[in-house]
Amino acid sequence: MNFKQNILLASLLFSLLLGCSSSSSLYERNEIRRGGNERFSGELQVKYAKGFRISYHKTFKVVQIASPFEKAADTITYLLVPRGSKRPKVYPEAQVIEIPVRSLVAMSSMHIGLAGFLEAEDVLVGLGNVQYVSSPRVIERIKAGRIVEVGKDQALNEEKLITMHPDLIMATGSPVSKMNHYAALQAAGIPVLINSEWVETTPLGRAEWVKLMGALLNKEAEVNARFAIVEKEYNRLAAMGRNAAVKPSVVTGMSSRDAWFVPNGNSYVCQFLQDAGATYHWSGTRATGSLPLSFEAVYPIALQADYWLNVSIGNITKKEQILGKDTRYADFKAFKSGQIFNYNKRTNEQGANDYWESGAVNPHEILADLIQILHPELMPGRELGYYRRVE
Repeated sequence: MNFKQNILLASLLFSLLLGCSSSSSLYERNEIRRGGNERFSGELQVKYAKGFRISYHKTFKVVQIASPFEKAADTITYLLVPRGSKRPKVYPEAQVIEIPVRSLVAMSSMHIGLAGFLEAEDVLVGLGNVQYVSSPRVIERIKAGRIVEVGKDQALNEEKLITMHPDLIMATGSPVSKMNHYAALQAAGIPVLINSEWVETTPLGRAEWVKLMGALLNKEAEVNARFAIVEKEYNRLAAMGRNAAVKPSVVTGMSSRDAWFVPNGNSYVCQFLQDAGATYHWSGTRATGSLPLSFEAVYPIALQADYWLNVSIGNITKKEQILGKDTRYADFKAFKSGQIFNYNKRTNEQGANDYWESGAVNPHEILADLIQILHPELMPGRELGYYRRVE
C-alpha cells in the first residue's frame, strides 16, 4: 500500500468516526426538520391569536404558549407526540403531551367551548366546577358520572386527579398563578397545559384558540374548515358595522364595590364595539383588559350614551334590579329610552351563561347581536341570540 493509499484510508476512517460521534446531533437536526409527515391531518396557521404558536415537524408538533401567567415575555413549550412514540431529543425542558388527547380535564368554561366547537365533548372527564355549565352534552355527561368535579386554584383535588390520570389538564393562566402550582401533578406524569386566551385583544384572536384544541385532538383539517367559516362571517359583519352611517354612543358595565370597570381601547370588548359600529368614549386608551374608574368618572359619559350594554355579569333582566343597586342609574339616557341590553339571554337554571362558553368561540354571533342592537335596520327580522333587552 503506497503513501497516497494510506492517506486515503486514514481520511475515510476519520470521516466514519466523525459521523458516528455526531450521529446524535444529526438525528436531532433531522427530527426538528419541518414537514414531510403524514401523521397529522394538515397544518394550522395561527393568524389572529398572539398567545400561542404551533409548528409541525417530522414526527411531532411544538406548541408554545406566550406569557401564560404575567405580561412578561416568558414562554412555555409543549411537545405533542403521537401516542406510543419516543420523546424527541429536542426541547428537553418541555412537557410531552401524547396525542390525540383522549381524556381532558378543563378548568374553565372557555375550554368547554373549545371542545364543543369541534363536537368533542366526549373527551372531557373532569371540570373545575360542574355547576356552571351550559353545554347540554356536557351536562348529560356530568349527570351520567362521566365528568367529575376536581376543584380549582387552591382547592384543586390533586389526589383525585392523580387517580384519574387524564391525558391532559387544561388550566387557565392568570397574573396570580404560577406553574409550580401544578408541580405534584406533573411529577405524577400528568401534563398541564396553560391556556392563556385571556391575553388576546381581538374576538377572533380569542376564538382562534380552537386551533390549539384541534392540534391536541389531531383534528387540524376539521378545525381549519370550521374556523374559516367563523372568520369569514365575522369579517363580513365587521365591514357592515364599521360602514354604518350612524355610530351610536355606548357605555358598558356597572359600578361594583366602588369601581366601574370599562373596557380599555386594546381589549377584545372594545374591538367588538368598534366592529359593531359604535362610538365608545374610552377607545383611545392604549391598554388591554379593563380600566377601573369611579362612578363619578363614568357618570357624565353614561348620562348621554345612546346604549347601555353588558350591564352586569349577574342575571339582571329588569330595570328595577338596576335601580336596586343605585338610583342614579335612572338618570342615564339609555335607561330612560329603554336601550339597555345584557348578554345573559342564554343563562340556564344553574346560572351558567353560554356567552362565556359557546359565545367565546362564535364571535360572529356575538357581533351579529351587537349590530342588531345598534343598527336594527341592518339586521331586519333577526332574533337576538346571546343578548336580551333589560325590561
